[in-house]
Amino acid sequence: MNVLQRWPEPVVRVQSLSESGIEAIPDCYVKPIMDRPSVDVEESNEVNIPVIDLSGLNSDDAALRKATLELISDACREWGFFQVVNHGVSHQLMAETQKVWREFFHLTVEEKQKYANSPETYEGYGSRVGVVKGARLDWSDYFFLNYLPVSSRDENKWPSQPSTCRELVAKYNEEVLKLCGKLMKVLSINLGLQEDYLENAVGGDQIGASLRVNFYPTCPQPDLALGLSPHSDPGTLTILLPDDHVSGLQVRKNDGWVTIKPIPNAFTVNLGDQLQVLSNGNYKSIEHRVLVNSLKERVSLAFFYNPRGDMVIEPANQLIMKDDPTQYQPMTFDEYRIFIRTKGLHGKSQVESLKSFG
Repeated sequence: MNVLQRWPEPVVRVQSLSESGIEAIPDCYVKPIMDRPSVDVEESNEVNIPVIDLSGLNSDDAALRKATLELISDACREWGFFQVVNHGVSHQLMAETQKVWREFFHLTVEEKQKYANSPETYEGYGSRVGVVKGARLDWSDYFFLNYLPVSSRDENKWPSQPSTCRELVAKYNEEVLKLCGKLMKVLSINLGLQEDYLENAVGGDQIGASLRVNFYPTCPQPDLALGLSPHSDPGTLTILLPDDHVSGLQVRKNDGWVTIKPIPNAFTVNLGDQLQVLSNGNYKSIEHRVLVNSLKERVSLAFFYNPRGDMVIEPANQLIMKDDPTQYQPMTFDEYRIFIRTKGLHGKSQVESLKSFG
């Protein structure tokens, strides 16, 4: 892919800025007035994304199974986001994996710098997205690693400290991958497709998968900054393990933002742009962003289930009808994600650019 191999400016670690004791954030982290957190945010006390108990999918009660499928279908069409409980992933594994990553971000700068990344692959320890010089940056650091295809996986690029990190990451990714497979089948069924349609459409056993661990340090001016700018995820499906001690993730609903109230031991599931395309717009990827605060740091883990890079993604033929023609132009995932890797996060501008007009 044609992307720069170096960052356009010296990379500053946000955690180092936070820990330096500054009282005012540098100008490059100050968002334009229209993009800053504001009082028009919907009260999350009254509104929250759906919470779905996945145990109903395995019930002997046909009515319960059907009701669970319908809850997922409604969430995909109305929200593009939902939380799942009784999902089959060990709660202990979830807690230990999150804990080991928090410990990683509190290692010395020298130790973390061993894994410093570049925009060529993004793999490793990073602090910015996009290679536009002079861009407004987000108040966060991260660690990005590849999991699938196996040919892209290099566990030597995963942190060797803390000592249990690599083992936990491998187990965690394996379990979350199984959850993704289960959900992809459900989404196919709910669209009226064969249960393995969506999985095969993104590459079958050759799909891509990666993990991005987000670290949001405390911020002295949280009303001016964002941990992640508004965006929809470019891939197929994202499974997020949020920090259930402090909220920060917001999703766009109508003309406002809804703060997600994280539930202990739950995952937040959100649909990516590729599912919007494959479903011919029946499912929607939704803009979301992350707030920061002045009192508590946050750690979250985002597992991305993505198409094979050279897979052409286009609406399913079964969903194209006379009164519902093709809405999106075909494009490979490698071609698609170059937009974000070059320009950073910009709402839903990329998926909207694929729309067919006439």
